[in-house]
Amino acid sequence: MPTNKRSHEHREAAESFGVDAERYDRTRPRYPAEMITAILEATDGRDVLDVGCGTGISSRPFAEAGCRVLGVEPDPRMAAVARRHGIEVEESAFEVWDARERTFDLVVAGQTWHWVDPVAGAHRAADVLRPHGRIALFWNAMEPEPAIAAAFAQVTARLLPEAPAASSVAGAYDAMSGAAAEGLRTTGRFDEPEIWRYGWERRYTRDEWLDQLPTFGFHTRLPPERLGPILDANGAVIDEAGGVFRMCFTAVAVTANRR
Repeated sequence: MPTNKRSHEHREAAESFGVDAERYDRTRPRYPAEMITAILEATDGRDVLDVGCGTGISSRPFAEAGCRVLGVEPDPRMAAVARRHGIEVEESAFEVWDARERTFDLVVAGQTWHWVDPVAGAHRAADVLRPHGRIALFWNAMEPEPAIAAAFAQVTARLLPEAPAASSVAGAYDAMSGAAAEGLRTTGRFDEPEIWRYGWERRYTRDEWLDQLPTFGFHTRLPPERLGPILDANGAVIDEAGGVFRMCFTAVAVTANRR
């Protein structure tokens, strides 16, 4: 990603995930139940607005917990999948979305707030939150076991050199959560943000990982002649490791109450 733009200014990247919305929905990791429970326990009320709801991965656990969930999503391809899962969705970028005087107890965003202007988005969230309503912005940060991480990094350096180095990817989520917290502070309309972290892990088979890899930001826009060798090389890494590897996740949530 070029360094002269912030994430939320890369609309072409933000809107590239809908290229294969069904694959995105099928393969992207879910969020730990512990985090969802903690957010709900800290929230009074069950009216939820999901910003950039995508295919509804972040919406469904709240709906399953008995919440009334409305999604806002700019990509009609992603929104269509969310609707098939029973989520009500309105198509719009959040910064210009017409709330029509509706208000909510909880505003959430899963893996999407870095595509929203952090200050304008925070003001918009405060506008639609009820007094003492809560905002919870969360991401899944993933890190393979060290040997696999090093081998994947070598593949990326060789075949996708324009992608950020592994070390900068590892710090990207700290940067995203920090920018989100600072955006909330800047408005003066929220209590001091808290950052919650929840560790979890899963094992990926070769087929499972290669199914998910095309949904990542630097891969969604690659032509087949570039993506194919990347998938083959990553597959070879996993084969060398015995066909399966361990991925460690940290779910990071930035959360605060509206004043």
